[in-house]
Amino acid sequence: MTNQQLSRQLNIYGRTILATPKTEGIKYAGSKLKILPYIVEILNGLNGVKNVLDGFSGSTRVSQAFAKLGYNTTSSDISTWSEVFATCYLLSKKPDKFYQEIIDNLNNLKGHDGWYTEHYGARKEGEKKPFQAKNTRKLDAIRDEIEKLNLNWEDKCVILTSLIRALDSVDSTLGHYVAYLSKWSPRSYKDMVLKLPNRLVNNDQHKVTRGDIFETIKNNEFDFVYFDPPYGSNNEKMPPSRVRYASYYHIWTTIIKHDKPVVFGKANRREDSRDQVAGSVFEEFRRDTDGSFIAMKALRRLIKETKSHYILLSYSSGGRATKEELNGIISESGKLLKAIEIDYRKNVMANMRWTNEWVNSDGAHQEYLFLMEK
Repeated sequence: MTNQQLSRQLNIYGRTILATPKTEGIKYAGSKLKILPYIVEILNGLNGVKNVLDGFSGSTRVSQAFAKLGYNTTSSDISTWSEVFATCYLLSKKPDKFYQEIIDNLNNLKGHDGWYTEHYGARKEGEKKPFQAKNTRKLDAIRDEIEKLNLNWEDKCVILTSLIRALDSVDSTLGHYVAYLSKWSPRSYKDMVLKLPNRLVNNDQHKVTRGDIFETIKNNEFDFVYFDPPYGSNNEKMPPSRVRYASYYHIWTTIIKHDKPVVFGKANRREDSRDQVAGSVFEEFRRDTDGSFIAMKALRRLIKETKSHYILLSYSSGGRATKEELNGIISESGKLLKAIEIDYRKNVMANMRWTNEWVNSDGAHQEYLFLMEK
């Protein structure tokens, strides 16, 4: 779908208003679903943009939107579940009928007690597990069957995305998997049903990369890049590293790998999701020997080394970075074109100010978008 096909309605500035594409995802701590309309609006106001990068793609909602708007999209993240989601939505090519037949067969399987039920299935109220056992029994049967199908990677990603989204709709959590509710959530009573993901018809111009973001930017050039790195908390009472995404969503990693790993703790986390295991440098929030946060040094390097005409940077209030640090990082490598402040306490749109100056705010409950030109 091209930009022109999406909408021809004009805003008060005479620009085409783009309807924000419908995207799919899971409950995700870093989700940008609420600010996606503003990202789309900013991108629409730029000329000469064709190749774009979603640099910390997470649940891939931004990547999906970019691709549906007609841009050649690269989706990049360190996590295996992000790679699976992006491959499903951006790269899979077979017709819906092919995937729907597989999904129908999986939905008809009879569940059984297996590894997932043992570790993550609650059999009675008060048992702190992320799913009711009736749904983990289905998971045990479905995940074993997926492995027997010997699907190619792109097709397997479609089915795994369907499975993860189905589980996400029947969990008994607060949206992550480091602690579970003692009282079952209303949605956990539902029966898990796999549904066909709403994929994009692939134009062969999209790419998916998993790994170090610095490798992605070293080997590619873009017209527009969106970065939303995990800044972490500025609460000095917090431990020196955040609860990392690898631990928040360890179950998704296990379902994708189907390696039935050794687990630990009350949440039955994977061994490789321990806090001592190194993740992205952007999830490192100790200070360097000179007193600077290590993650901020990484961000400065990232902005400097990115080869792109435009860079859009997200930042949430309460993060480790100070206004002075972000201002310095942006001004060292380019020109700040816009700074947008969004109050996400009030349906997101309240208190949004378009300005070329750094906004004055109380520093609470704000989301910022910085558009810079290199």
